[in-house]
Amino acid sequence: MIYNKLGKSNLKVSRLGFGTMRLPTINSNADIDEIEASKMLEYGIENGINLIDTAYPYHSKELDGNGNSEKFVGKFLKENNYRDEILLCTKSPSWLMEKKSDFDYYLDIQLDKLQTDYIDIYLLHSLTVPDWNKVKDLGVLDFLDDCLASGKVKHVGFSSHIEVDYLIEILDEYPKWEVALTQMNYLDEYYQSGVMGLDYLKQVNVGSMIMEPLRGGRLVQNIPKEIRELWNMAKVKRTPVEWALQYLWNRDDVDCVLSGMTSLDQVKENIKIASKEDTISEYDQELIREVARTYRTFLGNRCTRCGYCMPCPHGVDIINCLTEYNIAHMMNDPKASAMQYFSLIDDDSRADSCVECMECLPFCTQMLNIPEELQKVYEYFGSEFDHF
Repeated sequence: MIYNKLGKSNLKVSRLGFGTMRLPTINSNADIDEIEASKMLEYGIENGINLIDTAYPYHSKELDGNGNSEKFVGKFLKENNYRDEILLCTKSPSWLMEKKSDFDYYLDIQLDKLQTDYIDIYLLHSLTVPDWNKVKDLGVLDFLDDCLASGKVKHVGFSSHIEVDYLIEILDEYPKWEVALTQMNYLDEYYQSGVMGLDYLKQVNVGSMIMEPLRGGRLVQNIPKEIRELWNMAKVKRTPVEWALQYLWNRDDVDCVLSGMTSLDQVKENIKIASKEDTISEYDQELIREVARTYRTFLGNRCTRCGYCMPCPHGVDIINCLTEYNIAHMMNDPKASAMQYFSLIDDDSRADSCVECMECLPFCTQMLNIPEELQKVYEYFGSEFDHF
């Protein structure tokens, strides 16, 4: 494993971090397959991963509920005596805060779930501009000062899906930030805070952690023929996963890439990639840019399957509706995707069941107008599989 210094925190961090939002499950998102997930975490730690990332709502039954990821991670670390060997990162559910005492209330819940008396890296989770203004008014900076002074938290930061101007504004308001988690992959250089945000993080020496390196798996699944032909032109042959991860590790402003792995094979593959030096040539960097340009012509929308929009109060299977729509565009095969759309998604869970209640809009990390996107899905596939 290769390690980097995480900004001014001076933490030595494995450049591959273990994200626990997409652990293997049984039956439902809330039911973690603990046997398989334990094998994955054990292999990861024993082979060099020293950062585990979780959050309050991960693996919950409800959109912003009290999830089981923290509970599982805490149990695993305690039972296997790994707590002192890893950097534990979790996130404060900023959107739930209504009064100043809520910050301590949720932190204490998280410490209990994680079965620890301190958190190495504590992030304000998925800050939007309204959430930032709200928690700032509630005294979040005083809360973070108190956390650091008490030892409950060793290092503080935030995660966000915001534009670079807002990222810089937040960074400049608190000198004790040490870590920022932003979305980045070779499709998203100029999306959200993108490369400009990474550049500013490096300037102010705040550690950079990356989410969505594979864009929700879209960069390594159902790869269009045009993309495969481009990769075949590379001077150095790499798998799609290698291209996506090495693109990030080839940058000097990326400290740690979080991967939400769902199988032991994925853990093994990613660790193998993370453990070798690999410099991407100028020729192959231009090839990556061409791949990105080509991909952008295929995608129907920017959904990354993060799940924050679910469950829909009216039962719409938002994630899978948008996924089949995206795959149809990426693969240029509407018939195959329509078969999946109509066979795998229940009648009352398809796009035409959306009533435009708008309750999902504040939760979309990609800032999609979900009702509008669902209308596109309905217009694309229709209501019956009889017109192809």
